[in-house]
Amino acid sequence: MYYNRIIGCLLLAATINGAWAQGGTKSPYSQFGLGVLSDYSQGMSRGMNGVGYALQCGNQVNTLNPASYAGVDSLTMLFDMGLSGQTTNFKEGGVSRNASMAAFEYVAASFRAWKNVGVSFGVLPFTNVGYDYKTTSHNGTTGSMSEQYTGSGGIHQVFLGVGVRLAKPLSVGVNAAYLWGSIDRSAVPTVSSASNSLTKKYATSISSYKLDFGLQWEQRLNRRDILTIGAVVGLGHQLKNDAEMRIMRLNSSSSKTDTALFVVNDASALPMSYGLGLAYKHAENLTVAADFSLAKWGGVDVPGYVDGSYKKLSGQLKDRQKVALGVDWVPDPNPANRNYLDHIHYRFGVGYASPYYYINGQEGPKELSASIGVALPIINGYNSRSVLNISGQWLHSKADGFITENTFRINIGITFNERWFMKWKVD
Repeated sequence: MYYNRIIGCLLLAATINGAWAQGGTKSPYSQFGLGVLSDYSQGMSRGMNGVGYALQCGNQVNTLNPASYAGVDSLTMLFDMGLSGQTTNFKEGGVSRNASMAAFEYVAASFRAWKNVGVSFGVLPFTNVGYDYKTTSHNGTTGSMSEQYTGSGGIHQVFLGVGVRLAKPLSVGVNAAYLWGSIDRSAVPTVSSASNSLTKKYATSISSYKLDFGLQWEQRLNRRDILTIGAVVGLGHQLKNDAEMRIMRLNSSSSKTDTALFVVNDASALPMSYGLGLAYKHAENLTVAADFSLAKWGGVDVPGYVDGSYKKLSGQLKDRQKVALGVDWVPDPNPANRNYLDHIHYRFGVGYASPYYYINGQEGPKELSASIGVALPIINGYNSRSVLNISGQWLHSKADGFITENTFRINIGITFNERWFMKWKVD
């Protein structure tokens, strides 16, 4: 019976995959690298500002560290899905603009396959590209010139992960993901007093894999306190994709368009990445967690147009570091307590991330973030384990001389916790 339900979840994930929205951002900064890097944490971690390397909970899906799957409750099937809505304020040189959007973000499931073995699968974002803006310059010879810059697309991942408890304190795991997506960019100029118009269009399509390995060591300090250490390593490799650039020159006097096509092979790559986390749990009602991650983007080359040729360039990206701290607190987790308010989880977190790209030789925007959230138990006649996760997040991105972004995001996720594997006994 429960195998049919698992197949149903996979079909639902495939349906959502087919309807996936292209691009979950409107940031001009998404034109650099592979786009804006996504936060692919789930419900509990979202309220804690994305921490999760050392979190292992039997009633929550945590894809940030595949070793956590080993801790899934043996009687339940977890199914987590989430969406978000956000408003971003862009400010530069005294000019301010707002943009809003909403997007479905992820779907993930997890269950105990065998004793000490947990499995997870789902669809997560990886990067997003989405921007549309215009620049105008003035020249005494050619007059005014406006250029329209647009970009869309992104990379997504469908994954399957396994976590194994090797010994009572030690769990290990692996996530294997299939990456897919396309990215399109264009620069279309309008020259008021020149005879030629030059348009540049960039396109790439990605179909590759992603592997992440994790471990967690859970050490009980005493009867009420547990300390967990988590670590994650992501393998870097070439994505084996081709990047195309088309330059189209329109001669206004002859109305003819000349097109030149450039192709760069093995244009993109994933960096080696490392994550380390620490979590302290006290009396089942307080969890404090901290994460640090490092992605070695500085060793990745990207295609660029220089001196009349389109080729791979080094030194355009930089290593990215991210730190985050999160707290989860519930007044009284004891099931015997019938007071609903005592079972609500309260969460908050803060974080900092450095950019992974340069803009004209200068570092991109640094990011400060903060989050706050709650987890509301969903109680009905047959189930009191499912949870509605609601969180708000503020992100501030700023670099000297460039656009300042302030994003306010609402995340809503539902974790269904069903006892699919319980054996019922009839007297």
